[in-house]
Amino acid sequence: MKHEIVSSDITVVGGGLAGVCAAVAAARLGQTVSLVQNRSVLGGNASSEIRVWVCGATSHGVHRNARETGIMGEMFVENQYRNIDGNPYIWDLIVLEKVKAEKNITLYLNTDVHEVDADGDETNRTIRSVTGWMMGSERRIRFDSRVYLDCTGDGLVGFLAGAKFRIGREAQEEFQEEWAPLVPDDITLGSTLLFYTKDAGRPVKYIAPSFAKDITQTSIPMKRVIRSGDNGCAYWWIEWGGELDTVHDNERIREELSSVIYGIWDYIKNSGKFDSENLTLEWIGSVPGKREYRRFVGDYVLNQNDVIAQELFEDRVAFGGWSIDLHPPQGMYATAKGSKHMHMDGSYHIPFRSLYSVNVTNMLMAGRNISASHVAFGTTRVMATCAVIGEAAGTGAALCAAKGISPRELHDGYLGELQQTLLRQDAAVLGLKNADADDLALSAVATASSTLTQLALEQSASVVPLAAHMALLVPADPFIDGVELLLDASEATELTVELWSTGKPQNYVPEALVTSIQVPVAQGSQQWVKAALAWHPDYAQNAFIILRSNPAVSVHLSASPQTGVLSFKFAGNDQELADFGDMHHHQPVIDWNQKDFVRSPLCFRLLSPTSAFSADKATDGYKRPYGGPHLWSSAALNTAEPEWLEVSWPQPVSIQKVLLTFNDDVNEDLINLHHHRTEFEIIPELVKDYKLQAFINGDWTTVAERNSNHTRSYIHILPAAVTTDRLRVLAASTNGAKRVELVEIRCYS
Repeated sequence: MKHEIVSSDITVVGGGLAGVCAAVAAARLGQTVSLVQNRSVLGGNASSEIRVWVCGATSHGVHRNARETGIMGEMFVENQYRNIDGNPYIWDLIVLEKVKAEKNITLYLNTDVHEVDADGDETNRTIRSVTGWMMGSERRIRFDSRVYLDCTGDGLVGFLAGAKFRIGREAQEEFQEEWAPLVPDDITLGSTLLFYTKDAGRPVKYIAPSFAKDITQTSIPMKRVIRSGDNGCAYWWIEWGGELDTVHDNERIREELSSVIYGIWDYIKNSGKFDSENLTLEWIGSVPGKREYRRFVGDYVLNQNDVIAQELFEDRVAFGGWSIDLHPPQGMYATAKGSKHMHMDGSYHIPFRSLYSVNVTNMLMAGRNISASHVAFGTTRVMATCAVIGEAAGTGAALCAAKGISPRELHDGYLGELQQTLLRQDAAVLGLKNADADDLALSAVATASSTLTQLALEQSASVVPLAAHMALLVPADPFIDGVELLLDASEATELTVELWSTGKPQNYVPEALVTSIQVPVAQGSQQWVKAALAWHPDYAQNAFIILRSNPAVSVHLSASPQTGVLSFKFAGNDQELADFGDMHHHQPVIDWNQKDFVRSPLCFRLLSPTSAFSADKATDGYKRPYGGPHLWSSAALNTAEPEWLEVSWPQPVSIQKVLLTFNDDVNEDLINLHHHRTEFEIIPELVKDYKLQAFINGDWTTVAERNSNHTRSYIHILPAAVTTDRLRVLAASTNGAKRVELVEIRCYS
């Protein structure tokens, strides 16, 4: 047996998506990182061992413009490009490659940390080292670091270090949470095993093992939806253990879940109720996917009211958007539905104070074990949200290690630096503006070859009856002075058209009525009907234009999407998937559904010009939609001459690093990982071929170029600094879009 001591600036324990993003973020900031994972693969619940799909703020398309950026966003986009069909083993490789690309990370797989050396009293403890056993290698390894991140999910490192934690549900009175029980208890969400099936192309028999559960003797066939041919995701409700201890009873839970899977398959294959003759079991999970265990106490405990109110924390460092999603303690045996959901109106903020321990001075946490109440945990627990929390915590850890301070000291003295670092990394944070004093582009004047100033979608691809209310969202920047709609009418009628504001900049629901008019519509087809809506808001924001239902009217849908424009249909809480769960009453994001209009909004003409896509939007400090699209868009894609965006200064500046962020349409839900298939490998709006040129000695000189780009962000480090007063991005092509779009340009000396 070998005894080893490893020293690094930071030790991250837990190789799920939270731990991976934490390690990568810290390594990119120049800190050495030991990433310790107790399994042979990275990814945690997302890995090929467990195969849970990676959900996040989009909430399966419920929330708009909500897909995560930063490191998680890089993996989403890369997985789409390389793994469009969602092969779980390819996903393993994408996650592993993301770690291996960082020279500052040393990866320790199959290493189970089970010892922690910490000292101090219960209010002020410090971790000195953690020790793990590398299975199969007979190596006992001690990890010495300045800063530690507990990304284990179950919170083992913090527990052994003496960090304050909670298990179970808080009482309603503690945080005044509507969904908390009246009396506190130790109940958690249960664990799940998934399974895959395939069509063998010939009859396949199935003889159930002796330990298979006879599910006809349970409530499962009556209370859960069972279908042959469903993918593993459809069986998320095979959950149990919430009334047990999900760690210490893990093996009992695994055996129960396994027996039910074999029983369900027996029911599908041998009950005669399903078309399943040619189906066979392809894969069954052997590692339960845990949902909940310890939650550490930080300087702030995020709660239900913060989430629903979308509290604008001063120390916000990440965002989420998945519903508060809680499951019955009895899991698959419950007579209630398998889940209940409460949605906020849009993405919510997560504070840095919830990412470090209240009493262990050098420990941060990321993932499902952050400082949140049980109810708030119901939304923060999903993996893409855990991942962006990981990037925030890893960034904080890197700054702590570099400065030799604690996370609390970082929060109190360097919060602005933390947030600006996250913005520079394109991390998933909302409502923060670039204020980086080193970014030369902030002092530049931006101009462009052309700019989209007239918003219109005129080519019809289909016609749908206005049987339910529909809506069109467009930017009101700086004002709206009328809109035309492409309509059919079976008879002369009047159409009610309303204009609403959306409230918070990250929300895409009607919040307050601005104006309403009655529009006469003549009998006929493909007629442009003017709605003389006028709005001059105090600041640029989105307008939510509602067409009230009218049985005599049909609307035309466009043949192509338009950045900054979305369409919706009023569903009125009508749940199309009865097996998904119970929805809380009055949830506007559920009432107004966009799924029928993804990349195909209503045909319209905005009669007033827009400034929403002007060149200076690429240097306005915002990196994602927030009360508007916040990007430059050319008027069209010029096939004769490349479109360009230029930044210029009154005096020459020295530039050696340029950061470019292109539009990867964060409204597109890329959860193809074991879940669904998005039909294009590359986001069409992404610029494909471009050059970076500096104006030197009276000529434009190419200093960098990139072809066949399929990523959102790219950092160009020039071989030598260039001195110039003008720099431009020259875009020759996109990956399918009709315009060139650039979210941000940054320049550093």
